[in-house]
Amino acid sequence: MNRLLLGTPLLWALVSCASAPSQSSEDTPVATHTQAPLRVERALSRPEPTPQPTRKAMVRRILPLNVRLVTTEDGKVRRSASGVVIGTEAGEAGPVSYVLTNAHAVEQGDLKDPVLKVMLDRRAETHEYLAEVVATGQVPDLDLALLRVTGVTWPVAELASDDEPEPGEDVVVAASPYGRALSISGGMVSQVEWDKETKHPRMLKTDAPIGYGASGGGIFSLETGRLLAIVEGYRTAKVDFEVASQNFSFDVPMPGETFAAPSAKVRGFLQAKGFGRLLERSADAEGAGPQKTASR
Repeated sequence: MNRLLLGTPLLWALVSCASAPSQSSEDTPVATHTQAPLRVERALSRPEPTPQPTRKAMVRRILPLNVRLVTTEDGKVRRSASGVVIGTEAGEAGPVSYVLTNAHAVEQGDLKDPVLKVMLDRRAETHEYLAEVVATGQVPDLDLALLRVTGVTWPVAELASDDEPEPGEDVVVAASPYGRALSISGGMVSQVEWDKETKHPRMLKTDAPIGYGASGGGIFSLETGRLLAIVEGYRTAKVDFEVASQNFSFDVPMPGETFAAPSAKVRGFLQAKGFGRLLERSADAEGAGPQKTASR
């Protein structure tokens, strides 16, 4: 009995190699022949991973979410800034879109008859829309403001979660430096300052280059396309030099010292000012196309 049992594996091997006639289902080791094809079928049925959008494709998604702000008086430009479309809704007189920017960018106390306009740049065309300030924060702790533009429905930026900003994350800044058309600069999150009480970010820094007039511009994640923060300002270093016995000086932006209001502060601002509903509706409004309005 023992000799037969020990010789059985060798006998099966010889029979298999010689391609002998098939045995009965009771004697054939079925698992050996059926498992491999099943594993191949599972491997072939796995879905392909979704490719990450290119930088160019992501920028195309981000740019339409941003606008240019201009304050004029007597037909002359007095101030320029940037803004991000943060919400849209149906108003009593038609659709309404809301733009987020800085409070210091829409300060008009020194102007007698100011006119605030939102400029929408679309390739070779620029459209102007009248805007009104509906909410402002206290500078410098909460340097945010909300504008309302009636008669339009614009694509809306998706706000990042409170804990999403992380140092080293690739970002793009969409802004209108020096009052010109929208431009893009790239960099990364260089620092996130956390509030010890709320456990939320209270300030974000980036090394992406910006210029005067970029206040209110959006800092977007290059990976997700979500709005990480709103540019508030940048730290500068004064450079002095002498030419022909005359002294000159100018300010140079310091790399990594562009600071911004993170998504947590934006979310708190909207809720505190009674516009928390925009956060709920922004996802539904995302992707809506621009519409013209009579107030220009």
